[in-house]
Amino acid sequence: MTSSPLALVTCSGRDAPGITSELTGILADADRRIVDIGQAVLHGWLSLSLLFEIEAPGNEAPAPIPRLLAKAHDLGLKMEYRIFQADEFTSGALSAQRSNRYALTLMANSIPARTLHEVTHYLARNRINIDVIEKLSEDQFGCVEMLVSSQSEVDEKSVKSDLLAIARNEGVDIALQAEGLFRRAKRLIVFDMDSTLIQSEIIDEFAREMGVYDEVARITHEAMSGKVPFAEALVRRVAKLRGLTHAQIESVFHRTQITPGAEELIRVLKDLGYRIALISGGFSCIADRLKSRLGLHYAYANHLVFQDGACTGAVRPPVVDAQRKADLLELIAQQEGIQLDQVIAVGDGANDIPMLEKAGLGIAFNAKPSVGECADLALNQQNLKAILYLLGIPGRDLPPSLA
Repeated sequence: MTSSPLALVTCSGRDAPGITSELTGILADADRRIVDIGQAVLHGWLSLSLLFEIEAPGNEAPAPIPRLLAKAHDLGLKMEYRIFQADEFTSGALSAQRSNRYALTLMANSIPARTLHEVTHYLARNRINIDVIEKLSEDQFGCVEMLVSSQSEVDEKSVKSDLLAIARNEGVDIALQAEGLFRRAKRLIVFDMDSTLIQSEIIDEFAREMGVYDEVARITHEAMSGKVPFAEALVRRVAKLRGLTHAQIESVFHRTQITPGAEELIRVLKDLGYRIALISGGFSCIADRLKSRLGLHYAYANHLVFQDGACTGAVRPPVVDAQRKADLLELIAQQEGIQLDQVIAVGDGANDIPMLEKAGLGIAFNAKPSVGECADLALNQQNLKAILYLLGIPGRDLPPSLA
């Protein structure tokens, strides 16, 4: 890296325009090479660190530290520094190139100090270093992102399991993702429909129209919990919808509630160039209406068979079951020229598991525990907009109406 002695200078105090310029100007005048820099401002309070070579080429320029101390005093800053040899830097903990880097996102209505302590204490016990902490939520202390790293291999499955236990005990959401190019280069998001993009199970609502709600809801619950194969459950439930009319379908659609934050999330992601898809084990007569209303690029779902204006109680093959959902996700990615690592899938039911596992980022949204354990992340928030935090997008970057 370097053979010259190094100085690590840290300044703190009230922030003001021009501070970094003044301090780096002294290093420029002294012809010192900057090796690293880090700066953060929290509620108007600055912390600035500079790592630089002490000796200039030919050792002709004056030492900059006394000038930095004087300038920091003039600017009302407190300055501390440490000097160490290059070999200490290149072989010691300060310079270790941590290849195991992760983003840890902590979410709640308001994050208690106890919860933050539990998480940071766990990281410390496991020798996982916190490199950066940033509040992503705009108002309340509701979302914090930590960029963390480790000099040794991390058992991701074990760490995720431990963090999930903390999340359950504390009543918060904790997400751990590998930090790297693909985390910030997602290009396609695929939503399940029922109880994900919308707040109801459409087949249950159709059953309510037909007066067979209790019977159908029981089968739906068994299917979403993985107790009954989805295709079998679908056939049994659709048989009970014989006689359903287009007018009844329209009535169900008009009372369907879109999940809070869904429209805002889709709007932001479309502005960022994402392709948006809906892949549902529900029905195309609702999915197609949602595609039009929300401006989605794709919508796949099961097709009910109609004759003389009424449902026959049958569904047109192929059935969009768990495997079909995963296959359709891959098909859309191929058509768009998008790698699977760049795909996000969001769902809540057992029939979403293969889709969640195939995507680069699988998010179990208010899902059954068995589904959350299979996904990359379990998100138990009331608002789909929270997904933006998982992508590292802070509230301050959103329009005021969306923050």
